[in-house]
Amino acid sequence: MSTQVRWGILGTGKIARAFALALKDTPDAVLAGTGSRTLDSAQAFAHEHGGAAYASYEELVRAADVDLVYVGTPHPLHHANVRMALEAGKGVLCEKAFTMNRRQAEELVALAQDKKLFLMEAMWTRYLPALAEVRRIVASGEIGAVRQVNADLGFKAAVGPEHRLFNPALGGGALLDLGIYPLSIAMALLGPVSSVLAQADLGPTGVDEQTALLLRHEGGGMSVCSCSLRARLPSELTISGELGHVRMNAMFHRAQSVSVALADGGTRTVATPFLGNGYVHEIIEAQRCWRAGLIESPGMTHADTLALMGVMDEARRQIGLHYAADLAANDA
Repeated sequence: MSTQVRWGILGTGKIARAFALALKDTPDAVLAGTGSRTLDSAQAFAHEHGGAAYASYEELVRAADVDLVYVGTPHPLHHANVRMALEAGKGVLCEKAFTMNRRQAEELVALAQDKKLFLMEAMWTRYLPALAEVRRIVASGEIGAVRQVNADLGFKAAVGPEHRLFNPALGGGALLDLGIYPLSIAMALLGPVSSVLAQADLGPTGVDEQTALLLRHEGGGMSVCSCSLRARLPSELTISGELGHVRMNAMFHRAQSVSVALADGGTRTVATPFLGNGYVHEIIEAQRCWRAGLIESPGMTHADTLALMGVMDEARRQIGLHYAADLAANDA
């Protein structure tokens, strides 16, 4: 086996470009090729980032010199793209949101497990040093028994209604694009969710422009998560216990430090720098798992992905947000 892990990228958008940049900072990673719906787009991407250019997604996943496929296409394409890669015998790292709903996610997980192929949701924040430090502090008992997590992520999206952020045909909306971040970390820290209460503002295109969720977790803790495409939120995460709290500072999804504040007045800050643009850590983990013959990552298991999709399905049900993939399931 080659010492390098040869990656293929599906898609040539902003997130795919960020992933390609991260590959350059990842040990033993190489971009073998990029697939797009047009050869011109793939060639432009390859000229900028290296690797071969493929005129279709199908050609990319069938390429013999590709070990792992990163799916960075719009949300509604994930289900078909991941299935295509798995059926071609490739391991897959799929960008969040993993799929449009839990039903689609269950189909892909079942296929990966049947074929014994690696499949992981690209929830890069789960692999950042900041979250690892938060977990260590919580486990140490320094802040006492954990009772609550508060997390938000939001900005003013200065784009038109046709942009993917507001376009329902492209899986637009604050929840799937932004809310998934605080939800995922809240569930990573407090465990499975037993109940969901959701409120949202739906915009003219029918997608949620901002959403707030109150979650009760099976272990007894509670979390408050919010997201917005209309307001610049603090975008911090705080986990609170009986003796104090820990904060992932300044845009928690790319925090480079965490702060501890205790009830006795003690405070401290711990530096938690990350590699490259932050995606490097999830790539390292995906490569580790693939080389070890694992079909999932302990840091973002298949069960984690399904649970997260289930919470978002319930939130969408409560706020009245539906996508074509939901309607297709009802007609099947």
